[in-house]
Amino acid sequence: MRTDQAYTGTEQPVLAVSLELAAAKWKVALHDGRRDQPAVHTVAQPLAAARLQAVHDLIEAHKQKWSLPGDVRIVVSYEAGQDAFWIYRALQGRHIECYVVDPASIPVERHKRRAKTDRLDAIKLVINLRAWLRGERDRMRVVHVPSAQDEASRQLMRDRGELQKEVLQHRDRMRKLLVTLGCWDEVDHKAFAGRLARDEVQCHDGAPLPPELRERLLRECERLALAQQQLAVLEKTRQASVPAAARKRSDDLARLKRIGEVGASRLVLELFWREFHNRRQVGACVGLVPQPYDSGESQTDQGISKQGNRRVRALLVELAWSWLRYQPDSALTQWFNQRTQGTGPNRRARRIAIVAVARRLAIALWRYLKDGVIPQGAQLKST
Repeated sequence: MRTDQAYTGTEQPVLAVSLELAAAKWKVALHDGRRDQPAVHTVAQPLAAARLQAVHDLIEAHKQKWSLPGDVRIVVSYEAGQDAFWIYRALQGRHIECYVVDPASIPVERHKRRAKTDRLDAIKLVINLRAWLRGERDRMRVVHVPSAQDEASRQLMRDRGELQKEVLQHRDRMRKLLVTLGCWDEVDHKAFAGRLARDEVQCHDGAPLPPELRERLLRECERLALAQQQLAVLEKTRQASVPAAARKRSDDLARLKRIGEVGASRLVLELFWREFHNRRQVGACVGLVPQPYDSGESQTDQGISKQGNRRVRALLVELAWSWLRYQPDSALTQWFNQRTQGTGPNRRARRIAIVAVARRLAIALWRYLKDGVIPQGAQLKST
């Protein structure tokens, strides 16, 4: 029985395939639009290449089983997650059309309790895929897949952030351990590890540290030294490792006063590798757009969407505060001052307004990189 209402005998058939991914096994749902229910199979090969080949074999087997033409359009979809985009690139290499779907965009039933299994999820995804291919764009939203180079370049700044965080964690842990014995020595100083090794670090009463605590602190010092060494090496090689095109955009951003070289690199590698068509796409991508709730007589502002890259969102808010201080003559700063004038010590009003500044700043920086339009009233660094 044909259940796909959009299907006619003159239309080109489409074999839709969805993958429900898990570490141990994948659920594969296949549907050609001519039957009541899709076919669902499980592939559980231990190696990635073998499991992907098993999916390809299932597609070929159902093409023959369902008497589909050899050049039938094959479309595969799966939800974005920990597997990232290697499946997308592997299928594209086999000349198979593939889409990566935002899991939060798939409609679900609103019952208090609903059945949820990998099999049901695979079926729902393949049905939504067929509807999306017919033009029902509200069934799911497709993730923009970066190039392999753009995805790899992100690791430079992310690794730098993790190493910085690790350094602070080691220092904070050592400081707290020492405080338990009334020792307030400054652990940030490079000589601390040497003093600790010579047993010169003492408790509040001059007594030596307990051996167990001293050994733990020595191990912390070793891990701290390793993290600092890796961070120093990364700092020396980071700029040279950035692709030439991204480096050019980063240098352009760094020309603006109060945007440093590190922040510019993070923005370029995390956000401005994408091609945006309008300002709404920029705001939605960073998750700084409002989400109203307007139903009947209930009208509520739910705050920002918080979708997209949380690292970029946090960076933009941080840059927005700095922008207000170091770009006092810019239109953005004047807009903020007008909106918060008269609020006095109301910090909540300022925190709400700074989110709007961050969104406007992201749009202004995008226009600056795209069209060379310097943000109104902004100053460039003196050369």
